[in-house]
Amino acid sequence: MASGTLADDIRLKLGTLSPAERKVARVLLAAYPAAGFETVATLAERAAVSAPTVLRFVARLGYHGFPEFQAALRAELDQRNASPLSLYEETDAPGDDSAASLLARAGKVFSTAVTQTLAETPPHDLQRAVALLSDRKRRITLAGGRFTHFFAQYLGLHLMQLRDDVHFLPERDVERTAVLSRLARRDVLVVFDYRRYEADKTAFAQLAGERGGKVIVFTDTWLSPTSAHAEVVLPSQVTSLSPYDSLVPTLAVVETVIAGLVTALGDEGHLHMRHNEDVARRTGLL
Repeated sequence: MASGTLADDIRLKLGTLSPAERKVARVLLAAYPAAGFETVATLAERAAVSAPTVLRFVARLGYHGFPEFQAALRAELDQRNASPLSLYEETDAPGDDSAASLLARAGKVFSTAVTQTLAETPPHDLQRAVALLSDRKRRITLAGGRFTHFFAQYLGLHLMQLRDDVHFLPERDVERTAVLSRLARRDVLVVFDYRRYEADKTAFAQLAGERGGKVIVFTDTWLSPTSAHAEVVLPSQVTSLSPYDSLVPTLAVVETVIAGLVTALGDEGHLHMRHNEDVARRTGLL
């Protein structure tokens, strides 16, 4: 089994599935994780395939039957719903609490998490994210959460140096409503949403999808509910030394997207950056 979530495993195996099995995969990913708790018959009906096809699909994922698949999904949900408090109560104190030990453990945990995150990022999702964000005909709106709003700002500020029509979702309700009301086909909504997911992010993503816009979701390996409405999902490991999920791997994914954007926008991005710096110098902002 893959070290990520079931959804990660399904995405990685899409290219090896039969056409009928891919239908099952798409249904599961579109309503993940809820669809995984339906019966075999219901899932088969929704995917317009036979029940044996669903069972073959589950076997492709490495499970000995549908009950084992659902048991794994339930275990995953327990982790998905964990809070910092519950994680704190489950954390064992380290045997050696010296600074040297802390640094050694941090180096191992964070480097492993970053490496695993980048290795498990589907290349086609990364490519699609770069393509959407570098399309200058599209309007970009970014939204973050309690701890991830600064990631939305970090990515957005880089985008602003490379292209026009980049915006942050406002904080005030009237302004936020105005921005969401004008979402349309040319819009790309970028959402950062990590466990203890925020219901408003799912509503934003659903609204953007209904209006024909595209949604890019940065999330953890248990997948935010916004993922059901996203065209691109970029999950990251959140393994940490503390009860709080680490966002170090998320920054690595964001930096990778930025590198892709610099290449994709090429000379146009370069000229846009040069123009911005010229304006900043003339106005004393640089």
